Amino acid sequence: MAMVGKQAMVLIASVVLSIGVSGCASYSPAPKVFHEATIQPYRLDSGDRLRVTVFEQSSLTNTYTVDQAGYIAFPLVGQVAARGATLTQLEGAIAQKLKQGYLRDPDVSIEVDRYRSIFVMGQVGQPGQYAYVPGMTILNAIAVSGGFNSRANQRDVDVTRKINGQIITGRVPITDPILAGDTVYVRERLF
Repeated sequence: MAMVGKQAMVLIASVVLSIGVSGCASYSPAPKVFHEATIQPYRLDSGDRLRVTVFEQSSLTNTYTVDQAGYIAFPLVGQVAARGATLTQLEGAIAQKLKQGYLRDPDVSIEVDRYRSIFVMGQVGQPGQYAYVPGMTILNAIAVSGGFNSRANQRDVDVTRKINGQIITGRVPITDPILAGDTVYVRERLF
């Protein structure tokens, strides 16, 4: 009877260990495209607020927000697609639309007035939505959200990022740069 009990205990221990190891198998390091996104030109998306200046056209110069559908509503020309575009591409698109019967040679310049928010979740002091600042690292984002709590894994985090229309999650060190719109998840440490 004692031998059957030992075998049962060994079986239970091996099942628990295999479940624990299979949980570790879900770890996924960030793919190469994930890191490449941090050095690419900034791509616009919903929530970005833009300062659009049309030279010598004060009635067109204003701030515009990229809406949930990915457009900005621009006077005279209507909806202009902004999602996924760089600032230079959007400047060209607005200038091209203004050339079609409104202005002879429009000079359009755009700068980001306010970037879309980042989200910091998990084992931090105050999880939530925070303002993005260019050049921000994951550690900066964690600091803004109240720092690590006592149960936090302080070595690496999971970041969810939209790249080329796809949502990708990868595990990265806390020293990595963060992009506007990213969601940072600080996991609980095992021990």
